[in-house]
Amino acid sequence: MGIKTISVEDLKVKLGEGGRLIDVRSGGEYRGGHIVGAVNEPLDGIGGDDIKGRYGVSGDKPIYVTCAGGSRGMKACEKLVAEGCGDVVCVTGGTRGWAEAGYEIVEVKAGRKVISLERQVRIAAGGLVAVGTLVGVLGVPWAFVVPGFVGCGLVFAGVTDTCGMGIMLSKMPWNK
Repeated sequence: MGIKTISVEDLKVKLGEGGRLIDVRSGGEYRGGHIVGAVNEPLDGIGGDDIKGRYGVSGDKPIYVTCAGGSRGMKACEKLVAEGCGDVVCVTGGTRGWAEAGYEIVEVKAGRKVISLERQVRIAAGGLVAVGTLVGVLGVPWAFVVPGFVGCGLVFAGVTDTCGMGIMLSKMPWNK
């Protein structure tokens, strides 16, 4: 049996019936804007027993999991189900879909906004490819290894839905 999913429109209705909404994006992304009532639990630190204990989520109330668009949310759901959490539901479309539907987003005013993790990966990958290519063209042929490595990493990320660069960037201080 696969992970259950819910649309943002259905979530809007269901949140009034109980359960807990957990946002698994980085702290910086969460502060930049999140669904009203969502609690931040970054994906790399999420665990079933911790969630149940901290938020009093019982087996009869669902745990709704959201991220930016759905990918990290699905990974978190798989982890929670594997750890024995009962009713776990992934929000399709994530926080981005919630905002696009016109529903309220809470922005934390304290601190500065952080660029989304997805954009950080694109900036880092693009920068590495550009610098590696430029240095290679300027006469250091081994520098072409850098864009080649980044390209292979992007293919791997696309095939496995696991981004090593995203994982590393999520641990940076500005994303905490």
